[in-house]
Amino acid sequence: MIKEPQSVYLSVVVPVYNEEACLESLYTRLTAVCDKLGKSYEILFTNDGSRDRSSEILADFHKRRPGHIRVIEFNGNFGQHMAIMAAFERVRGEVIVNMDADMQNPPEEIPKLLAEYEKGHDYVGSYRKERDDSYFLRSLPSKVLNKIRGAVTDIHIKDQGCMFRAYGRRVVDLITQSEESSTFVTALGYKFAANPTEIGVEHVARAEGESKYDLYRLVRVTFDLFTGFSMAPLHVFTVFGFFVSALSGCLVGYMLLRRLIIGPEAQGLFTLFAFLFFLVSVAITGIGIVGEYVGRIYEVVRHRPRFLIREILEEAPGTQAPAASKRKKTTKVES
Repeated sequence: MIKEPQSVYLSVVVPVYNEEACLESLYTRLTAVCDKLGKSYEILFTNDGSRDRSSEILADFHKRRPGHIRVIEFNGNFGQHMAIMAAFERVRGEVIVNMDADMQNPPEEIPKLLAEYEKGHDYVGSYRKERDDSYFLRSLPSKVLNKIRGAVTDIHIKDQGCMFRAYGRRVVDLITQSEESSTFVTALGYKFAANPTEIGVEHVARAEGESKYDLYRLVRVTFDLFTGFSMAPLHVFTVFGFFVSALSGCLVGYMLLRRLIIGPEAQGLFTLFAFLFFLVSVAITGIGIVGEYVGRIYEVVRHRPRFLIREILEEAPGTQAPAASKRKKTTKVES
């Protein structure tokens, strides 16, 4: 695992996937905000296998500001959280801010996160005060899933889907030590923080490009959280299995007594079939839940890389040369 020395105050991490429409606006607004801070900073873009012109645009950003802009190019699409993890492993900042490229959480809100960090909080979460999204397609499902996730995982984050957060360097270093193949950065940060807090931030409609998240992805993330941070689903199924087995045993006992006292009966056959089908469905559901845990074990023990980096565009730390050094990493594997 790469661990860069701390050399700047702020690192801003931005995962990018097919965001060519909004990158120029993001660059202009984000660099303007960081310049106004009056402190040293860097911006790390991770291109997560974009199929549009995002790669060329990010390379141009690096040429414009080689001392501030660093670009990590993935050799394929490995997901938002792996893109964040790759940048987290290479940040040089004392405080790290993660944000999405769509600017639905405006870059102008970054000073609010830093103000809370300066108060002594090593994890500054955020929640969207007023979501400018479709209520039934995005806001309502997100609220329901947040409630369920909090109850099951004991991770009480008001808005787990909001990636706009600030982390102290110690928390980020702990996150990068986790070698899970499927992870959830915000939940890990909350778990590792000594003094976490949350603040409300503005949320605006996406002005350019299209959202990469739909209802299925939200449910998928929730299920990943369940199996990644809690044994509750397995425990609930086990208790339910004992309960159903007890009822089934009572039914079998009743049928035996009835046969001995009254005699065999031919009626109720379809009722018994219904019970059988129910028990089979419960067993299949349990196998699916157990399979999730077994699948996670399989992904860990096979030791496949979590992501592959094609190249990194960056200026070597401590250098003042206008031209940036380019480190080719076509064979570099991060696991």
